[in-house]
Amino acid sequence: MSEMPGETRRMSSLISLDGLTVAHGGNTVLSGVSLSIAAGEIVTVVGPNGSGKSTLLRSVIGAQKPARGTIRRAPGLRIGYVPQKLHIDPTLPLTVRRFLSLPDRVSDTRAAEALEQAGAGNLAARQMSGLSGGQFQRVLLARALLCNPQLLILDEATQGLDQPGSAAFYQRIEKVRQDLGCAVLMVSHELHVVMAASDRVICLNGHVCCEGAPEHVASAPEYRALFGTGTQGALALYRHEHNHSHDHGCAHEHGHGHGKGYPHEAAE
Repeated sequence: MSEMPGETRRMSSLISLDGLTVAHGGNTVLSGVSLSIAAGEIVTVVGPNGSGKSTLLRSVIGAQKPARGTIRRAPGLRIGYVPQKLHIDPTLPLTVRRFLSLPDRVSDTRAAEALEQAGAGNLAARQMSGLSGGQFQRVLLARALLCNPQLLILDEATQGLDQPGSAAFYQRIEKVRQDLGCAVLMVSHELHVVMAASDRVICLNGHVCCEGAPEHVASAPEYRALFGTGTQGALALYRHEHNHSHDHGCAHEHGHGHGKGYPHEAAE
């Protein structure tokens, strides 16, 4: 997706943060964070542990009140949220279909549509306790899709999945984006895969260190100070080729993409 000038991006944004500052127990977690998300783009937030990534997401969905700054949301904005983890008592008999109707019942048709969109169309009758990690995350994705979101938020949604499982999940997210036209805001620690799956990357460490196209951020001094220099080659390996054009393009100089840019296996 091509980059938009800052003012144009703000005017067309689904959500816009300006000077957001958030404190916990007297400690400032986020300071002066400004960003916006436009319809249809995939934005990934990366940063070290304790950098405020989850706090940022909680602020976006309205669960965290800022100390200073403003959050503007498009009128009637529909947000779908996939949490980092969700514990369900394994002794509780609960099918996927029933899970999707908690706490508010949804029609069989809508449940089936959401499961299909999430790549979990054959799981409706399965017990939640019997799902694999990847299946469980796709069901959580289906639940987030029930509201037909304009903005889909994922908080480390592939935590616990192996590398092929993570790559397959991100590939599904790209398909959801294409099918629904929704924007995607996600936090991830999997730099190699997720950087290449993004239109724009925001590097966070209590404040916005740098942001831009993935290959721009991967070469930025602020990013390298936090994560080292090892990601640049991996970004080329895992580069993601969208069906639309990029002004900046993806990293082509190494030229080792796997098909649509998702690895068949881990390559460190």
